[in-house]
Amino acid sequence: MGMRRVALASCVGTTIEFYDFFIYGTAAALVFPKVFFPALGATAGTLASFATFAVAFVARPIGAMIFGHYGDRYGRKRTLIATLLLMGTATVLIGLLPGAATIGIAAPILLVVLRFGQGLAVGGEWAGATLLAAEYAPPGRRGWYATFPQLGTPIALALSSATFLVTGLTLGNTDQTFVDYGWRVPFLISIVLLGAGLYVRLKIAETPVFRQAQGQQPTTRTPLREALTEAPRQILLSAGTLTGMFALFYIGTTYLTSYGISPTGAGLSRALVLSIGIGAGTAMAAGVILSAGASDRLGRRAVVVLCSAAAVVWSLLMFPVLSLHTPVAFGVGVIVTLALMGLAYGPVGALLPETFPTHFRYTGAATSYNLAGIVGGSIPPLIAAPLAAAFGSFSIGIMLCALWLLSLLCARSLVETKDRDLLVPQPSVSERY
Repeated sequence: MGMRRVALASCVGTTIEFYDFFIYGTAAALVFPKVFFPALGATAGTLASFATFAVAFVARPIGAMIFGHYGDRYGRKRTLIATLLLMGTATVLIGLLPGAATIGIAAPILLVVLRFGQGLAVGGEWAGATLLAAEYAPPGRRGWYATFPQLGTPIALALSSATFLVTGLTLGNTDQTFVDYGWRVPFLISIVLLGAGLYVRLKIAETPVFRQAQGQQPTTRTPLREALTEAPRQILLSAGTLTGMFALFYIGTTYLTSYGISPTGAGLSRALVLSIGIGAGTAMAAGVILSAGASDRLGRRAVVVLCSAAAVVWSLLMFPVLSLHTPVAFGVGVIVTLALMGLAYGPVGALLPETFPTHFRYTGAATSYNLAGIVGGSIPPLIAAPLAAAFGSFSIGIMLCALWLLSLLCARSLVETKDRDLLVPQPSVSERY
């Protein structure tokens, strides 16, 4: 099968999955406090809204275990189709969900349930899409082809911001119209993207690496148990390597979106903040492309370590820049943040699949990725606002700096993997480490 079709399938799928995931984050910052938590007031409503956002990160490791199990036992293709269907269904139902003014407390409860479903889907999506690209890629080009599922994240970020921006402008950008029904449009559009993604994924075949492994030995019945007993160190190190990336990304998107429109923050218009989000997604995509390609020459670990060191420094500079409270300062803060995240994130699409053997590769990569999501993706955005209120916004930068130092140390402890041949049976993980 042509690599172009595989690259398209992996990129389109992750774009759709993360588009669905990110529009929730944008809506959580812009409208969910008013729609689902109006009785709590502005501050408590925003906190509750971000808490529902964090629910998905609790679900993601569960999704990683469920879909990782099926992906390692029955194949990457079928599992990726299942994750896409689950995400698309949950997202469309959120777009149809009545607010608290209509059905009372049932509204936020159903919102949490559907958000949990989104988390389950994303928990299995990323690892499957990266395995699809990595297990098809030719030797020496795995980093480059693993770029395509990684690009799904920044494309989805730009697309979600653009969809909210166009919706707001089309509806006259009035707050009440947007709160009443305008925010629902990006969620309902997901059904069109779902159809396109299913069409592309149904056209691809199972990966040659998985087919060869099936021919050599029966697939494992307990991939999670084998991953946890054979490679606990690699799972924890991989998760630690990704923790700073998750933290920087979700502070740079969810928290800074709320900060940008807040009168006590940057005080910018919703349209300007969303426009900057499109630029930030573009900058992140450029970072992914540059670093993923460079990792084929310099090594996965070397690129991640270098970018992590740069992120340690930027974490301490970001909020002093934002504190200037100008549109330019806000734009620089968000765009540099997402560009740095992209540079660190690019090699990971090849690094994690190369770290684990075929018989529990899906489970190992998915578990690592989503454990990092809990620590780096759910907790920092949730505590950022109270942290800033108690100690000032610079305290958020200190938190990010600490998480990036953890990522830097974990990345340095990983073994370089760029020359590993996935078609050759590998020794046990404990022997390699």
